[in-house]
Amino acid sequence: MATDKSEPEVSDSLKTFGAVLKVLRDEGGLTQEQFAPKVRYSVTYVAKIEQGRRFPPRELVPRTEEVLGSLAGRVLGAAYRSLTRKVGLASWVQHWAGIEEEAVTLLAYDCAVVPGLLQPEPYIRAISDRYIPHTPAEEYEHQVIARLARQQLFADLPNTSFSFVIEQALLDRCFGGIEVTRALLDHLLEQQARQNVEIQVMPLRQEDHFGYEGSMRLAETADHRWLGYIEAHGTSALITEPKAVSAMHQRYGKLRSQALSPQATTSLLEQMRGAL
Repeated sequence: MATDKSEPEVSDSLKTFGAVLKVLRDEGGLTQEQFAPKVRYSVTYVAKIEQGRRFPPRELVPRTEEVLGSLAGRVLGAAYRSLTRKVGLASWVQHWAGIEEEAVTLLAYDCAVVPGLLQPEPYIRAISDRYIPHTPAEEYEHQVIARLARQQLFADLPNTSFSFVIEQALLDRCFGGIEVTRALLDHLLEQQARQNVEIQVMPLRQEDHFGYEGSMRLAETADHRWLGYIEAHGTSALITEPKAVSAMHQRYGKLRSQALSPQATTSLLEQMRGAL
C-alpha cells in the first residue's frame, strides 16, 4: 500500500482542548500567571497549550483537578481523550502510527535521519525547517506537536519492546548545528535509560553491513503477526506479504548483530556528548 498524500491532516481537537482549559481556568478565577505554577508548568507552556500549539502532557489533567476541582478534571479528561497523536501527521504515515499504538514490538533501522520516536524538539524543528516545499506556520506547528506526542508511546506502552539501529553518520553530521546535536545526544541517552528501549549505533566502518536497502520499520501486532513499513520522499508502503516481511525481519536481525551493543552505544553517545 502506498500513497503520495503528503499534506498533514490538521484537526481542531488541540484548539478545542486549549479552549476548554482556558474556560476552566477563567471559571476558577486564575490568570495564566497564577495557574501555571500551580500545575507545575511554565506560563509560556500553558499559553501554547491554550492556543492549541502544544500537545498537552497527560499529567496536566490530574494536576488541573488538584487546582480546580473534580468537575474540571472530568471535563478536561474528556477533552484529552478526544485528542489524537496523529494530529498533524502526514496522511501517508497515519496508518503506521495507528499500528505503532497497538504493537507489542517495534523495530526501526534508519540511515537518513534519526527515527521520529527518538527526535527531541530542536531536531524536529531542524528537519521541519528544511521541508520542501516550505510548510506554512500553522501546519509546521502541528507537525512538531504530532512528532513530540508520538513519543508518549514509550510511557504508554511499558510492555512493548522498542529497538532502534541508527547510523553513526547521523550523529557525526551535526545536523542543525552544535546545539541541536547536543540536544539530540542528551535525548538519546535519556531514552536509552528506559527499560523498554534499546538503541544501537552502527559504526562508521562496518564491512559486513546489511542496511544497503535503506531505512525500515517492523511491528509485531498483538496477535503476533509482523508488518513492515518503509517511507521516503513523501510516499510510503505498508508491507504485509509474509515472505517480504520475513526478509525484512532477517535483515534487521543481521543489522542488530553488526551494530554496537546498547552498552557500547551508551558509551559512544557519552563520548560524543562530552566532545561537543
